Amino acid sequence: MTRQLKLLEHALAGLLRRKYKNLSLLVVYAFTVATLGSVLFLTHALKAEAIGSLAEAPDLVVQRLVAGRHDLIPTDYVVSIRALPGVKKVTPRVWGYYYDALLRANFTLMGFSDEPQDLELLEGRLPGAPYECAVGNGVIEVFGAEIGDMLVLLDSREQNQLYEITGRFKAASSLLTNDLIVMQENTLRDFFAMDRKLATDIAVEVYNPREINTLAKKIRSHLPGTRPITRSEILHTYDTIFNWRSGMMLAVMVAALIAFCILAWDKATGISADEKREIGILKAVGWETADVLAVKFWEGLAISLSAFLIGLTAAWVHVFTLGAPALTPILKGWSVLFPTFALVPVVDLYQLFVLAFLTIAPYLACTLIPSWKAAVTDPEQVMRN
Repeated sequence: MTRQLKLLEHALAGLLRRKYKNLSLLVVYAFTVATLGSVLFLTHALKAEAIGSLAEAPDLVVQRLVAGRHDLIPTDYVVSIRALPGVKKVTPRVWGYYYDALLRANFTLMGFSDEPQDLELLEGRLPGAPYECAVGNGVIEVFGAEIGDMLVLLDSREQNQLYEITGRFKAASSLLTNDLIVMQENTLRDFFAMDRKLATDIAVEVYNPREINTLAKKIRSHLPGTRPITRSEILHTYDTIFNWRSGMMLAVMVAALIAFCILAWDKATGISADEKREIGILKAVGWETADVLAVKFWEGLAISLSAFLIGLTAAWVHVFTLGAPALTPILKGWSVLFPTFALVPVVDLYQLFVLAFLTIAPYLACTLIPSWKAAVTDPEQVMRN
């Protein structure tokens, strides 16, 4: 252990003698790690938000398709679905999107007839009368409102409607309630001018989770023109979308990876004359080849590990403190119109291990190979060259 500590001390002293060269290398190295780390952190955090928001989602969501597009569904479909064996509960849902051109933000409006079980109030109460609403934290922040204030929304008839804010939601996933505005179902129907015999979709809960897919087939058979969507299908869609978008980002960043590889290869093939002379002197005074390689290993590990930790820290700050401003528009897509929400820090250790292996191992190899070639060469020849 003492021997290795002395070799490490010698390696650090060697790095300090070439501080400007190593510092420039460290900056490029850390930037590459930070770029890749930001994509991985943001993708995994968004996936975790999506999974959290769907934890209380219904087993099945039944939509109506017209010309291949989602359309309002008749509420009398509830009777046909409820009659199928294995169905526990059937609920027609009324909800929709509202874009505020002044704030340039997109909100989700949801109506309820019974108290929603999957939404928990942070403070206040649920709407108990027409022209009352409960909102998410993002809505509070964007409008600069508080409980008791009036919320002004433009309805489908282009008329301003005033709604008193009676409560504010909280949730395990900020993605679930951040942009949410909840009001009584009849109030929301009036806002959207929606027929009482229509709903946005129908939520279905089943007794046996293993029968979900079978029940979806029965609904499609009994009610042609409908599209039953299972919770697992929604989760798979989120996972596919985020993987695709992060893959696009990583593909764009191949240029940065190539630049880093060129830098590492240049270091491998272009070991300086001073470094060769230093290796030759060490060999001439009696150092073993293993000792020389140990010193170079510690040098490479010090630079690569420092760059990895600095880059990882920068990626963490970029994603979880600053909100990933460089990547959010691409990975969130149109949801960038939502009020901003803070991502919950979620780290995948397997991804960190892969990132560390792909960035640290190649650099160590590029450091040790030319050093080994110089170490096995005759010291006199090395010092003359």
